Amino acid sequence: MRLNFVIPLLIVVLLGLMGSVYVVREGQVGLVLNLGRVARTDIGPGLHFKIPLVETARVFDRRFDASAFSPERSLTSERKDVSVDFVAIVFISDVTQFFRATSGNEDNAKLRLEPIIKNSLRNEINANTLTELVSGNRSEFVERQLPAINEAAQSLGMRIVDIRLKQIDLPTDSEVIGQVYDRMRAERRQVAAALRAEGEEQARAIRGQADREQVVVTAEAERDAQTLRGEGDAEATRIYGEAANRDPGFYAFQRSLEAYRAAFEKGDSVIVLERNDPFLQYMRSDR
Repeated sequence: MRLNFVIPLLIVVLLGLMGSVYVVREGQVGLVLNLGRVARTDIGPGLHFKIPLVETARVFDRRFDASAFSPERSLTSERKDVSVDFVAIVFISDVTQFFRATSGNEDNAKLRLEPIIKNSLRNEINANTLTELVSGNRSEFVERQLPAINEAAQSLGMRIVDIRLKQIDLPTDSEVIGQVYDRMRAERRQVAAALRAEGEEQARAIRGQADREQVVVTAEAERDAQTLRGEGDAEATRIYGEAANRDPGFYAFQRSLEAYRAAFEKGDSVIVLERNDPFLQYMRSDR
């Protein structure tokens, strides 16, 4: 009888303890409701207690990505149509205000944030040309609108940390696409021209160096050749001199034969000389 009473009591106590404990993890914030009214707020990470059945604990991630936005279609300053797809990184700055404005539902928070962000982005898009929007600094584009967005989001207990532009769709009839490609081609042509100019400069330097080396090598070779020719002529003169000293008659005969060979080499030469000319001394029959 007593055992049947103790077991249900233990179960009730255990359920009461389980219902009175809740955990807030790192990066989260807690809120306790007492019969639907906010009793405690901004509860940090750790193990916490609440009154079972009377109090309810709500735990939220302080930071979340609001990415379920539909692309925003706007007109640029020159009346060009663009579609901007974006994602917002949101931080819960006031959990009480966040709960009261959205009932603690992230989907409701995104619905409340969407018009605030889109209106600010639309104002920025309307103030820029399509070229500036496509080729400009997107971080500066967002930073100019963050103060106004956060001022409006303050009533929701939220703060926008950052907005990332995921994609900007251009109209198919826009001239910007062609302009972007033209600029890319111009940049590539500029780089190619710079590389060609650098290559031509290096080629001229190499050719100039090669020409200078050629002149030097040719001059040195000609100098050496002249030196060798001079030495050869001097040696030949010395040999001829020794030969002439040893046998003057034979030397004179040899030189005459060489002169005859050079004069009649072609076979059609005509030489007009006097009969007693010394040049013919070795052709006379009496010798």
